[in-house]
Amino acid sequence: MPEFAPVGSIQLKYREVDFCRKIELTAHNDRKIQMISDLRHIRAFLTAARLGNFTRAAAELHVSQSAFSVQIKQLEDSLGVMLFDRSKRRVALTSAARDLVVPLERILIDLEAVAVHTQELAGLRRGIVSIAALPSVAAEVLPQAIKIFTETFPGIAVRVQDVVSEKLIEAVKQEQVDFGIGSKVRVDRELKMTPLFVDRFCAFVIATHPIAKRKSVTLEELSAFPLILTGKDSSVRELLERAFRREKLPITIAYEKNHMSTAIGLARAGLGVAALPECALGGEPGEIRRIAISKPLTNRKIEIIQRRDRTFSPAALKMVEVVRQCTGGKRSAS
Repeated sequence: MPEFAPVGSIQLKYREVDFCRKIELTAHNDRKIQMISDLRHIRAFLTAARLGNFTRAAAELHVSQSAFSVQIKQLEDSLGVMLFDRSKRRVALTSAARDLVVPLERILIDLEAVAVHTQELAGLRRGIVSIAALPSVAAEVLPQAIKIFTETFPGIAVRVQDVVSEKLIEAVKQEQVDFGIGSKVRVDRELKMTPLFVDRFCAFVIATHPIAKRKSVTLEELSAFPLILTGKDSSVRELLERAFRREKLPITIAYEKNHMSTAIGLARAGLGVAALPECALGGEPGEIRRIAISKPLTNRKIEIIQRRDRTFSPAALKMVEVVRQCTGGKRSAS
């Protein structure tokens, strides 16, 4: 917030507290005087200064004259100076009060602008929602949700980072985004997880592959083929390797790729079996076959991830609701 140049013997400065409802006067001797508890005192003072009459000022502000007089008296008591010379017919500003008019007008304008901005945020008329999402989620789940959201709330921009799980968690914890959509592998007490849907793991193979006509395949059967996996820093890779270790099964890795689209492309070329989440291939699979991995059933929970000590903004909360609507047809993550 800007500081005003000295006016008389007083230097004004103000700061936001609970949407800028408190203002402080700082004297040159660093003595702080709490001056105003809310905007009514500023409005009362400036209205009386403009009209030169308490009765007309109270009527304009739609308060009783007694309540208006109390506000002015509270302001004078806080400042320790008289602001008005009173007579039967009118009131006149004292010399100290004249020095306050322009600074307080500026303060009122700035604080009212803050109030309008806050109302626009609460009313979803403007703002920004930042999301970090796993690449598969960003590609297959978010586009429709963003389309619906921005059509409904055109004044709010949506920004998306498509990142692997480790970077997603970091972005949420560092408050670089409002929330994340992904799969958390490890327990983290700083984070709050809200289930969104379950994404099962599948084997993606070319149509001529020996398992192409199967409806499902076990991990043991899958271990007999060279696999195409995501990179070691992805939650998909970690969950799959954990599943194989649990079953005490070997893994033969043909290729490992950072992007699921590349892994699908390699499988389409017949270079191995891509073990990936179901949402890695949106729409109709075409010439590639998608076979569910079962026995044991292997999947990952996709969740809304946020800092435990933070509350969603109105826009972020509404975006979460829209994402839930768009994923309603997927299996629940309960």
